[in-house]
Amino acid sequence: MKMMDKSTKTATKIYPVVKRGMDIFGASFGLLILLPVFIVLACIIKLSDFKAPIFFKQERLGKNGVRFMMYKFRTMVPNAEEKLAELLPFNEIEGAMFKIKHDPRITKIGSLLRKTSMDEFPQLFNVLKGDMSLVGPRPPLRREVAEYSVRDYKRLSVTPGCTGLWQVSGRNNVSFAEMVNLDLEYIQKTSFLFDVQILFKTVRVIIFPNSAY
Repeated sequence: MKMMDKSTKTATKIYPVVKRGMDIFGASFGLLILLPVFIVLACIIKLSDFKAPIFFKQERLGKNGVRFMMYKFRTMVPNAEEKLAELLPFNEIEGAMFKIKHDPRITKIGSLLRKTSMDEFPQLFNVLKGDMSLVGPRPPLRREVAEYSVRDYKRLSVTPGCTGLWQVSGRNNVSFAEMVNLDLEYIQKTSFLFDVQILFKTVRVIIFPNSAY
């Protein structure tokens, strides 16, 4: 029993180091491999609207509620944040999150990027910076966290990720409460092997898109 306890403690200490190493290697490799994709997508987004930016950055909350700027390819009209208030009454997900299937703010190319999750690729820069990990709970907005219960806030006990158990388990077909359950399940079971399994499932979801919108 003592040997098992010692082994568990050792694994707990090693895991963060291994996870960070995997993040740095994975993000660097991903950026290198995806560079041609970045260039093509950047050109397409720019050609669709010369005046609008290619990238979209937004403040999110990371581990322990620390604020950081998260990067994505722009998938919405430039004044999307200003139009949000008008759409809040049509939210299709219960809880501290906003989603509607036919969001009028999303551009044509943006719709494709979201379905394939390619809009998330710039978050690899966040991983290199240490704001995010390859695998972890989705980083929330401040207005979402303002509605959190004590249990919901446990999602912020670990570094947020580009992908996670929620993203490979139904994504937008999953309610906010179910998303929290999945995130807490991930935190409880967290391990290097579990992270690798989720990453492989993520690749499958990118190739065969699920319910993303």
